[in-house]
Amino acid sequence: MNILFMGTPEFAVPSLEKLIEAGHQICGVFTQPDKPKNRGMKLLPTPVKVCAQAHGIPVHQPVKLRDGTALALIQALDPELIVVAAYGRILPDDILAYPAKGCINVHSSLLPKYRGAAPINWAVLNGDAETGVTIMHMASELDAGDIIAQRATPIGPNEDAQALYARLADLGGSLLVETVAAIERGSASRTPQDGAQATLAPMLSKELSPMDWTHTAQELHNQVRGLIPWPAAVTELGGKRCKVFSTVTETAPEGAKPGAVLEAGKGGVLVACGGNTALRILELQPDGGKRMKAADYLRGHPLPLG
Repeated sequence: MNILFMGTPEFAVPSLEKLIEAGHQICGVFTQPDKPKNRGMKLLPTPVKVCAQAHGIPVHQPVKLRDGTALALIQALDPELIVVAAYGRILPDDILAYPAKGCINVHSSLLPKYRGAAPINWAVLNGDAETGVTIMHMASELDAGDIIAQRATPIGPNEDAQALYARLADLGGSLLVETVAAIERGSASRTPQDGAQATLAPMLSKELSPMDWTHTAQELHNQVRGLIPWPAAVTELGGKRCKVFSTVTETAPEGAKPGAVLEAGKGGVLVACGGNTALRILELQPDGGKRMKAADYLRGHPLPLG
């Protein structure tokens, strides 16, 4: 099938690669403009652009989608189907209406749950035991289109959002290939979403970072896992601000005050939490420092108990 692919980050790369492996003709790729990154502020290509160029696929990086130039380009490419995976732009109605077989999207949740920008993170933040991917027809309203296919996967009790991101990217690519084949055969199903069941997954911010030790250890463990790699959960240890990257939950002694340091040594830092629970910090990153084991950090920054 002649497909125009739209995507930007690493999440979208497996979808593009699996479409190529399945033998589809990718007539072009739309991705976000290159952005300056790192200390030198050098313009870096998006992961999808790098992948497309490696396969010799023409890459287009329109700044605007609503001034007619993007539509004219799409008309020239004349795709049968547009596939979108984490493109980061909302497609206007004239583009949605163009391909004969429509526009479909790879979304990293079991819709209608977690519509929006950060579904993977919010599934972990909320302590969900399961998530998945959805392939849907695109509509004007964000992530509200009819569902074609879904596939669920459990979330490991210690799995963080970064690891889950990689798994869902691969799962989404596999389900996408199956769905495109069904569309090509004319056998793809179409199920409207129940809007009453919809929940939102808004963009993350640093306001989510501070750890409140009156919460239970499980809630804080979910916060740590859900905010990796950015903005990361943050706390102060001995007056030093640290990002927290790895934790395990434990039981606290009866009457332990939330926020009290119960242990600080080779096993990391054990802190009392609400509900007679405790959280053991295994990996952290102090401001201005590198990510390290908490035990290594304590060698240069001893932490008094209490």
